Amino acid sequence: MKLVTFQSAMRGDRVGALVGHDAIIDLADAALARGAMRVDQFATMAALIEAGERALGEAHELIQRPPASAVMPAAGVKLKAPLPLPAQIRDFCAFELHVLQAGRAIRQLHTGKAADLAVTPGSGPPVWYRQPLYYKCNRFAVAGPGDDVIWPDYSQLMDYELELACVIGRRGRDIEASRAREHIFGYTIFNDFSARDAQASEMEGPFGPAKGKDFDGANVFGPCIVTRDEIPDPYALTMRAAVNGSERVRGSTATMHWTFEQMIEHVSRGETLYPGEIFGSGTVGNGCGLESLSFLSEGDVVELEIERIGTLRNRVVRSGAV
Repeated sequence: MKLVTFQSAMRGDRVGALVGHDAIIDLADAALARGAMRVDQFATMAALIEAGERALGEAHELIQRPPASAVMPAAGVKLKAPLPLPAQIRDFCAFELHVLQAGRAIRQLHTGKAADLAVTPGSGPPVWYRQPLYYKCNRFAVAGPGDDVIWPDYSQLMDYELELACVIGRRGRDIEASRAREHIFGYTIFNDFSARDAQASEMEGPFGPAKGKDFDGANVFGPCIVTRDEIPDPYALTMRAAVNGSERVRGSTATMHWTFEQMIEHVSRGETLYPGEIFGSGTVGNGCGLESLSFLSEGDVVELEIERIGTLRNRVVRSGAV
């Protein structure tokens, strides 16, 4: 299933399922029309994820023969981030080419000196090859498909990042990689908007990014969450980024060095994972402007597309220009 959160003018955020390219089924309305006494599991995307396999089974039955009263045209419906308030967001760095090229570019931004364009496989930080690395994002700074992202006024270099993300669906601790996929609810697209000049400055210190990543709307997810069963191999998906209709990169999840299963195993060592957490893959090689020092301009429209999921589109604007 392709699950969405959409906005209803009269009733606030609703949870739905995309059917084809032109219809959305309101799952709570569908359940009520079928005689359900309670529809708590369809109140929010977080509630649906928390309710687990039983609720997913109910949703799947509803979309097989949806009541006409619960079906609406997708055109004109405002989609939100599919999970508007994640329990947690962790962003990893799973693609080696990005690690090598982004590291080189950050050094060049900091020093002002051009760096050697060649990158050598295996030449990244040794710790990156020993374990999956990640930082925690601001879970309140979430935006969705079609939203304008406000360029923070402390930055001059705005950038996008093309990432796949998985949503955790089952609580667990000390999870082995061999059974970690059971803990994945589904997958979505993640655009990790970044203020590169702020990031380059603050990462001189021994910590990860802060204001380079933490500003309102910086974490964009969508357009939907595709449930795990619909993507049997998440490591064979074409990834594409375009700016103002011009393709910037075409890559693949096949180039991930670290899998989501390995990330889950690593994070869950001595630590409980909860339904509704999001793991970002990090940027596919060449999947951002930083790697070529080609940044966004006011009004640019960024489109990220991942096979089997869809297209996530956002515009970047200066404050007051919305």
